[in-house]
Formats: sequence, C-alpha cells, structure tokens
Amino acid sequence: MADGEASAPSAQRQSTRFLLLYALAAAGGAIAYVPFLTLLLPARMAELAGAEDVRWLGYLTFFGALAASAGGVLFGSLSDRTQSRRPWVLAGLILTIALLLAVPRARDVPTLLAVLIAWQLALNMILGPLSAWAGDVVPDAQKGLLGGLLAFSPALGAWSGALITLPGLASMEQRVTAIALLVAAAILPALLFGRPRAFPELMQVALRRERPVRAAARPAVRMWLARLLIQIAEAALFAYLYFWFRSIDPTMGDHAKAGLFSLALTIAVPVALFAGRWADRHHRPFVPLAAAAALTSAGLIGMALAADPASAKAAYLVFGIATTAFLSLHAGQTLRVLPRADHRGRDLGFFNLTNTIPSLIMPWLTISLVPGFGFGALFLLLAVLAAAAVVLLATMPRTA
Repeated sequence: MADGEASAPSAQRQSTRFLLLYALAAAGGAIAYVPFLTLLLPARMAELAGAEDVRWLGYLTFFGALAASAGGVLFGSLSDRTQSRRPWVLAGLILTIALLLAVPRARDVPTLLAVLIAWQLALNMILGPLSAWAGDVVPDAQKGLLGGLLAFSPALGAWSGALITLPGLASMEQRVTAIALLVAAAILPALLFGRPRAFPELMQVALRRERPVRAAARPAVRMWLARLLIQIAEAALFAYLYFWFRSIDPTMGDHAKAGLFSLALTIAVPVALFAGRWADRHHRPFVPLAAAAALTSAGLIGMALAADPASAKAAYLVFGIATTAFLSLHAGQTLRVLPRADHRGRDLGFFNLTNTIPSLIMPWLTISLVPGFGFGALFLLLAVLAAAAVVLLATMPRTA
C-alpha cells in the first residue's frame, strides 16, 4: 500500500521532504472544508432559503455529517482492498473541485443538499485514503513529528477563510474558484512528487488468535474514546464560542473573536511540533497527548470561572492551543495503535466518527445546561470529560 515505492532498509526515518509534502496535502483537506462550511455554504443557503436559512442549514449539516461518516469508512476500506491510496486521493480531488464549482450553480435548496452530500463523499475520498497513506509509510519513530506537522491543517484552513474574504473576491464564483485552486495546489505536490520510502514492517499482517487481536485493539479503543471526549468539548466551543464571548464582553466584535481563534490555531503549530519531536526523541508517544488533554481541562475550568474579558480570553487561548495540539498529535499517534495494517483505511474511517458524533451529542448537552445554569456549568462538564481523556491516555502502555 506504499503505492509501489521501492523497499528500503529499516532505518525507520522518512524523508523530511515527503513529510512536508504530506502535511501540505493534509492541510489541503482543511482548506477545502473550513471556508466552505463556515462561510460559503451558509451564504449560499441564505441566498436560496431566505428566512428559512437556519432551519435548512441544520438539515444540510446533519445529512452532510452522515455522508462524511459513511465516506470515511467506505473509501478507507476501498483503498485497503485496492492496496493503493494515491488513485483514490486524486479521484477525490477532481470530484471535490468539480462539486465546489457546482455550488454557485445550485438554484434551489434540494439541489444544494444533493451537491453537499456528494461533496462530502468526494472530500472523504481524499481524507480517508490520505490518512491511511501516512500509516503505510511513516514509521513509529516519526509519528510525533507527523502529528506536529498536521497542526498546520487547521491553521491553514482558518487562514484560507480570511484569504477568500478579501475585497477583491466578492462573488461566490470567485471564492469557490479560489478555494479550488488552493486545494489543488496543496494536494497535488504530494501526489506528483512525494516519493516515500516503503517500510515493509508497517504493512505486516500478523496471524493472531482471537484473544491477542482483542488485546491489540484495546489501545485503539482508548485512543478513540479519548479523541471523542476532546472532540465533544471542541465542538461545543466551536458552535457556541460566539455566544459565550458575547455574554462575557458584549462590546467584543466579530473581528476580535476571529482574531483570537486564529491566534490559538497559529500558536498551536510550534507547540505541537515541539511536543511531537519530544515524544519521538523520548519514546513517550502518549505523554504529550495526556498533557494536552490536561491543559484542555484546565482551560475549560478557567473559562467556567472567568469573570472578566481578559481572563476569559486567556483561558480560551489555553483551551484552543491545547485542543488543536491534541487533535494534531492524536492523528499521528493513532496510526501507531491500529491493530490491522490491512484494514488501516477502514479503521481510520471509524476514528473519523469522532468528528461527527459530537455534533449529535453537543446540542443536547448545551440545551440541558446553558438555559438553566449558564455556560459555566457546560464548561465544567466538558472539563470532566477532558479529565477522563487524561486518565485514558496517562494509563496507556508505552509499548502500545
């Protein structure tokens, strides 16, 4: 599944050039969905649905999440079966760009819904096989560095949103074209010029009896649960951060909120790189994850107790930096614990469910707590969930 690259001695080091190209390709996925889902899709929905835009956007979000969940598992599994990742990524790139360009041509809400579902499937034709490709070619000794480099993805996704809203790109057609060009520029170099070494030991499928297979899967279950707990907290803040800041500081404008969000994503990049390299050098892959989860919990407690705008912003920065670093490093170290190399794409598709399940859980938590007890109660509950992730990760065996 290393796509035909020549085998190399087990030096357990992948070239820096390939790692950088791969990180850029992964960022291409974020560039594809962050500005589209947060800016362009709501704007197009407002044009087509008018006063019903919020209700229809909820439907689109729900069915889009279902399509993304199914697409991750489906195309990850298909890339396992074909034992090749690149053709799926390339096909997904072509379809994703074509469907992006079709968004301005959708003349009614049902058509836009159909385009969105198809786009989610196409996007996960990129993301599923692309994630598994890293598991095929990046050795354990560099999975911390890989996770650190993946921190560029959310930052570049946010920066691309700022780029396409420049005054010179006024129309919907211009903005989707700009996104399409950015996505192609990010993903194609890895497909065209990426020449990773092949490490045969990463592709070995050991014949195990049922009980050892179950034991091998336990670290993966712990990692899945830990990511789900952090993702619930991250999803809640992503959806309701605007309203919380408005309750703390009514004078805080949208530009200031967006700037704080971008600052957290930007600072997280060197933090994740340092933590990932430390994990590789000291052979302690799960310590930075536990530390980031602990800081996430601390940031949430600080947000729950914040009584003024300065302390609220500081607490949010701790939370935002910690969660971004956690999710990036987790993506790298997850490849270490998957039990079957021949089902790597499929299993990563199931891990992708941690990105969509929180969207189903988070609204009920918010509705149950915020109206009666305020955001402080919600943040304290999320802090408890993050603390549970700390326990799951801190007790992981080093050899997992």
